[in-house]
Amino acid sequence: MSAYRCGMVAVIGRPNVGKSTLINAVMGRKVSIVTAKPQTTRHRILAVHTAEHAQVIFVDTPGLHRKAAKAMNRIMNRTATNALADADLVLFVSDATRWTSEDNDVLQRLKSCRAPVVALLNKVDKVHPKEKLFDALETMSKRHEFAEIVPISAQKYDNLDHLMALIPIYLPESPPLFPGDMHTDRSADFHAAEVIREKLTLLLHQELPYGLTVQVERYLTEDRGVTINAVIWVERDSQKGIVVGKSGGVLKKVGRAARLEIAEQLGCPVHLELWVKVKSNWADSEKDLHSLGYDVP
Repeated sequence: MSAYRCGMVAVIGRPNVGKSTLINAVMGRKVSIVTAKPQTTRHRILAVHTAEHAQVIFVDTPGLHRKAAKAMNRIMNRTATNALADADLVLFVSDATRWTSEDNDVLQRLKSCRAPVVALLNKVDKVHPKEKLFDALETMSKRHEFAEIVPISAQKYDNLDHLMALIPIYLPESPPLFPGDMHTDRSADFHAAEVIREKLTLLLHQELPYGLTVQVERYLTEDRGVTINAVIWVERDSQKGIVVGKSGGVLKKVGRAARLEIAEQLGCPVHLELWVKVKSNWADSEKDLHSLGYDVP
């Protein structure tokens, strides 16, 4: 019988390349929120996949990006970089349909990484004609000496079984580090805050989602269900009006969508109350970020 294997697998790539979608797909459940907007993932989130012969601890990280003008962006970059230092294996996710300068920036950071790096060419379902995929694989092989190059589609679940069979080969022999029934290191209130932020990001226009965050102030589990009180923090009074919406319409839509998803995941009724408050320049203050639950290294 082969020895049990367990290790940390950092999932790295530029923003909006499909890292969280990949982790949710292989986990078979929603561990990280997903939107089409870059920088949706702001925190390091562990996703624990336990199987008969291996425990794979995925580290979902914020996308590494060039523009790090605010403290939050710098913290996100440091969070992603720190995940590399602890990893037994790195999955470098890029888009099979296009290579950008930000992809190249991430690759340069990976060249000093001590762990083996597996390149994942994501979104292969969007490559047409299919012959172009061979060119993409060949081009990727010339960029770096990767341990493997694996074409996948996280959204369509293409080739994920092969990937999950491949990963344990690169992990050290070790007993599991987490209980078999544990799926993430994040708490229920953290996940509730993330679901609320996801619904806000999906509903609001392009820029505003980067100027808001969500903090759960009360999470109470009772026999009849769960009560959640959360604050949506914005940076300016003008943003508060946008989040609330005319006659409270936007806030009601966000609250309803978040409540329904959280209730479905928990399997019980959820009572959700939301408030919108202003905290000037919170995204550029490490002190404020720490108080709002961000991992300030």
